[in-house]
Amino acid sequence: MNESTPKQIIRLWYGGASRRGIARMLGINRKAVGRVLVDHENRMAGVAEVGRGRRPNLLDDFAGDLAQLLERNPGMTGVRLHKELRDRGFTGGYSIVRERLRAVRPLPQKRQEVFDWMRALLQGAVPHATLTKELGHVAELDKLLTAILEGKLSHRNRAMAVLARERGIGQSYVRSFLHISKNAATRYWKYYQNGGTTQLFAQRENSQKRSEDEDLKRAVFALLHAPPSTHGINRTTWRLADLKMVLRSQGQVVCPEVIRTIIKKAGYKWRKARTVLTSKDPQYKAKLKAIQDILSKLKDDEAFFSIDEFGPFAVKKRGGRKRVAPEESYTVPQWQKSKGHLIVTAALELSRNLVTHFYSKKKNTEEMIKMMELLRAQYRTCKTIYLSWDAASWHISRTLFSRIKELNEEGPSLGYPVVKTAPLPAGAQFLNVIESVFSGMARGVIHNSDYPALEAAERAIDEYFEARNHYFRKHPRRAGRKIWGLERVDSEFRESNNCKDPLYR
Repeated sequence: MNESTPKQIIRLWYGGASRRGIARMLGINRKAVGRVLVDHENRMAGVAEVGRGRRPNLLDDFAGDLAQLLERNPGMTGVRLHKELRDRGFTGGYSIVRERLRAVRPLPQKRQEVFDWMRALLQGAVPHATLTKELGHVAELDKLLTAILEGKLSHRNRAMAVLARERGIGQSYVRSFLHISKNAATRYWKYYQNGGTTQLFAQRENSQKRSEDEDLKRAVFALLHAPPSTHGINRTTWRLADLKMVLRSQGQVVCPEVIRTIIKKAGYKWRKARTVLTSKDPQYKAKLKAIQDILSKLKDDEAFFSIDEFGPFAVKKRGGRKRVAPEESYTVPQWQKSKGHLIVTAALELSRNLVTHFYSKKKNTEEMIKMMELLRAQYRTCKTIYLSWDAASWHISRTLFSRIKELNEEGPSLGYPVVKTAPLPAGAQFLNVIESVFSGMARGVIHNSDYPALEAAERAIDEYFEARNHYFRKHPRRAGRKIWGLERVDSEFRESNNCKDPLYR
């Protein structure tokens, strides 16, 4: 706690703030606020010692010397007393001697009477008739009293300074009690003399806040736009303490709160960098254009599928985000026995927004052939179906393309659609729209789950996709929207659409 903090505590206390409120405003412990107020009350009452435990300090070893010096010269000043003690071996600073001197030496009688009167006035304990008798005719007395009892801190100090001056109290007492400067006390009196309470309580038009200083703003933003290392600071991001230090070296003396206000008003916010998925496929634009051409000309008797696998993932107690009670501790064991593993192979038809899925033991060409034959049979009424998947090896194998060629040769004669492929560029999983559905499924039925067996997890996933398909059959639309608030992005094919959830692995 620095030297000015006790003064701020006392001012806020007389301003009507509670101990808890003072602690919050100054960022200190509530017990520390209480100790300062107890010490202040004891000094006001002329109590020699404060009835509480006090931490030892360097002056304790010189208590006898201090008492001897004060007995010899009760009016010795703090500066002289500190010098005498230094000559006797005391190594502490002047502030320790000053605080001890305030605790052991009672206030002068006149000072005590003045402080008692001003404190009673702040507490509303002085009757109006008594004030009228003591002060005589004071212009706008009622407004001044209202400001003292109900106004904000700045207005209370101004009104108190005026009434104390009207009563004939010396300016030094007023300054000491209110903890204000000589210039402030003089300025308040001149305001009242020239324009009454209107000018006394008026907001100064020419008073510019430090945070509105254009030169200071330019200096702050000049620093923010340059790395700290350019100013000899071994950091990669700025701290308020670093900004304050560099600005002080440039002649701009400013506190961290003003710097924070300037930065906040300018709209600066903390942002965490996100890793943007990018594709290095040399045929990226050509493949993307081919897919967009297919979707732009897709007919009612055609279907376009986004296909991928989810998993493998272990069936065990899973973490996630959920609402918990204040007393509840939400944890997930690091080491768990798995109840089985799942791979969900699924296809999303973009124009109808319907999902077809099954469970696989492996990710291989056989599973892709199985999916292709399932979609071929399920969408038999279509003339053409397009299969779009990423550049995984089992998605582009020779066996898969050979099987597609065989089925296409005999398909039209048997009433099956023609199967065509529309492969995604390599490293472009952000274009695979099925990832959006997988993210929604994971948040809906996998995160925060603790299924007792593999079958229970499969049943939950089946019900999720069944409910989703039921919704889109009832409300058909080409480009889906976020389902029940669980899917990250709209089920739309866009180059800027990042369907993959970066928080999910």
